[in-house]
Amino acid sequence: MTTVEPERPSATAPAGGPSGDRVRSPLRRAPWVPWVRSLRDAMDRPLTTYYVLIGSASLLLTIGLIMVLSASSVQAFADTGDSYAIVRRQLMWAAVGLPVAFLASRLPHRLVRNLAYPAFSFSLVLLLMTAFLGVEVNGNTNWLAVGPLLIQPSEIAKFSLVLWAAHIYANKERRLGSLHEVLVPVVPGMVLATGLVVLGRDLGTAMVFFAILLGMLWVVGAPARLFVLSLSLVSVVAGVLAATNAERLKRLTNFLDPFQDYYDAGWQPAHGLYAMSSGGWFGEGIGASQQKWGTLTAAHTDFIFAVLGEELGLVGTLLVIGLFLALAWAALGIARRTTDPFVRYATFGIVVWLIGQMIVNVGMVLALLPVIGIPLPLVSYGGSGLVPTLAALGLLVGFARREPEAAAALAARRRRASSGLMARR
Repeated sequence: MTTVEPERPSATAPAGGPSGDRVRSPLRRAPWVPWVRSLRDAMDRPLTTYYVLIGSASLLLTIGLIMVLSASSVQAFADTGDSYAIVRRQLMWAAVGLPVAFLASRLPHRLVRNLAYPAFSFSLVLLLMTAFLGVEVNGNTNWLAVGPLLIQPSEIAKFSLVLWAAHIYANKERRLGSLHEVLVPVVPGMVLATGLVVLGRDLGTAMVFFAILLGMLWVVGAPARLFVLSLSLVSVVAGVLAATNAERLKRLTNFLDPFQDYYDAGWQPAHGLYAMSSGGWFGEGIGASQQKWGTLTAAHTDFIFAVLGEELGLVGTLLVIGLFLALAWAALGIARRTTDPFVRYATFGIVVWLIGQMIVNVGMVLALLPVIGIPLPLVSYGGSGLVPTLAALGLLVGFARREPEAAAALAARRRRASSGLMARR
């Protein structure tokens, strides 16, 4: 009896059934699945938040120093004959701020909370002095002369307001179901600080203070009607303040189309748009900006994002925005996982402050918001803004490294390093 063997498929025949359709595994159908799984595993590691905070802040500070050098070189040479005069001062402030950030990352929570009331009181004194003894710059009396230095107390006050409000709400954690406990004394204290800033005609910083207040009220669970009332009241006050100041009124009425008042209120935002539009995908190259040669006002401060867009292009601007979003992601992860109410409230307040300020600055440059003089954190020139920002980020790094899993991972790493050192000996 003859046995008939089944026909073997040809080496060149397509895999699959008679129709020749190739049978694909789920992995072949979705080649990105392993990458997504690897990214998820990396995000779940104990020290990921810690490294994301340090890495994002370091990259933003580095990009900021490079852009301050590029954006300020023309003005610095025109003013002093030294193209490096402005960036040299920024390097000095960075050299002050980095040790402050390191110290903030190592301070115990109890000591930080003990400093909340003194910091808030000191900020109020500085704001009061600025309102009556301040130096006027670009129409705003928001600078205070301290010897040879000019400082902006409102930048210091942002950090102290967050710490003070977080400390109070942490003490009231079990009583925040009462509207009175939510409002007093945080709302009166922040309204007082905001009023002192408004006295100095700095409406932009006052709006940042208000954003911080709303953020803190939201995270502690304030009722929705309070936000409606607050937004309505602030809109009316802002409208009155704008209507009584010709310069502010021009900015508010022309920001959507700066070219209708090109030679007056629209000059700065129009040239910011010129800078952004000429950058293309990859930019003209570092140092190659044309707008910084006198046509773009505040090129190294409020409108440094425009110079960044011109020199680094869309890729560079998206990188900077992505780094800010990475900071926010890492910080909100800390706030979500912690069981310490002070850490939760302080972290959320810092995120609202920095990300809110970034959004407003980018919106100004893109002519989506009026020009209200808000710098880009870590990137714009200014020691008064850089040092408190680095201190706040140092505090966040300290929160991240004290998370139980992160602390255990760091302790294990130190033990391994110590064992390796002993073995080499």
